[in-house]
Amino acid sequence: MKLTIKQQEYLNNATRRWNVKSGATRSGKTYLDIMAVIPLRTRHVQGKPGLTVFLGNTRGTLQRNIIEPLQSLYSSRLVGDIGADNTARIFGEKVYCLGADKVTQVDRLRGSSIKYAYCDEVVTYNNEVFEMLKSRLDKPYSRCDLTCNPDSPMHWFKKFMDSDADIYLQEYSIDDNDFLPSDFVENLKKEYTGTVWYDRYILGKWVLAEGLIYPMFSTNRHVKQVTPKCDRHYIFIDYGTQNPFAALLFGVRRELGVDVAYLIKEYYYSGRANNRQLTDDDYYNELVRLADGYDIDYIGIDPSAASMIATIKKHGQFSAKKAKNDVLNGIRSVASLIAQERLYVHISCKNTIAEFQSYLWDTKSTEDRPVKDNDHAMDALRYFVNTAMAQSNFVLIGG
Repeated sequence: MKLTIKQQEYLNNATRRWNVKSGATRSGKTYLDIMAVIPLRTRHVQGKPGLTVFLGNTRGTLQRNIIEPLQSLYSSRLVGDIGADNTARIFGEKVYCLGADKVTQVDRLRGSSIKYAYCDEVVTYNNEVFEMLKSRLDKPYSRCDLTCNPDSPMHWFKKFMDSDADIYLQEYSIDDNDFLPSDFVENLKKEYTGTVWYDRYILGKWVLAEGLIYPMFSTNRHVKQVTPKCDRHYIFIDYGTQNPFAALLFGVRRELGVDVAYLIKEYYYSGRANNRQLTDDDYYNELVRLADGYDIDYIGIDPSAASMIATIKKHGQFSAKKAKNDVLNGIRSVASLIAQERLYVHISCKNTIAEFQSYLWDTKSTEDRPVKDNDHAMDALRYFVNTAMAQSNFVLIGG
């Protein structure tokens, strides 16, 4: 088994109650756990009193990030799937496999004694889950291995890392993984230079998100005078009554084996600025005009806009679909497409271009959050990337 210097250091020194690997994506943190840490720890506590628990952001991410890679390496005979009772048979041990994004999902562990816990993507957990874990890891031999990508320096887990708890902490940059192809590393560095994700997911630093959210957006590179013919077309809406109503018409085409998106046209209306509130039927008529000449696959819309969804369905011309509204993952995905020059905007989309140039991180928040001002086209753009481009083969940093 070939290991990097950092991975070997972890195997030699991670003997504390809490053993944390924090740092860059693709730096070898989880790979080490799959290869060695999880098998060794699980077998070490086999037969001892207490529970073995694996936690992930959700049960699904735990299955994808940990269980399936373990099965690929050690076979499904030694590593079973997560069953309906949220347990799996792993190296002969019954392991509780639970999502940690909501405290209700791990209530069954209350009152239990935990001998070994593995925590994947710990910064995505509900804080109450982690507080409960701290009280349950109560055996003299209890251990917990944790991995994470850096977040805000005000995150609750960063405060725990900086505490006087019994912690072994190892921090990674992407350059600590000697086995990554050099061209892959260099391309990632170029794509995210100047963004918060470069500092966090390349350098492995816990830094505040501040300034422009999409500093890589360039009017010279990303704004087009003419958009090409596309294979698929969508309209995505951020719904507002007094607040602006933003509807964006996108086209997607295949170029050099990957999907490339073009924002072709926009409709943008503010009831407050115009001193006149439009009805849902008024907005629907604007959507018909926006779609004129294009075969629309479906209209994606803010999932909370029930009345507008009902109006679209009532007329029967378009299929309506609730958009996926995952803010931070959506922002990262949009940034990735822009950096790869796979997202372009027609020059006529003045409101969208203006929002790109003023879309800021909220530095007053303790969490990563955009400033909620003049962001309606940005929301519609994020809905599109989260929903229509979700299956496209683009690099999403993090993890």
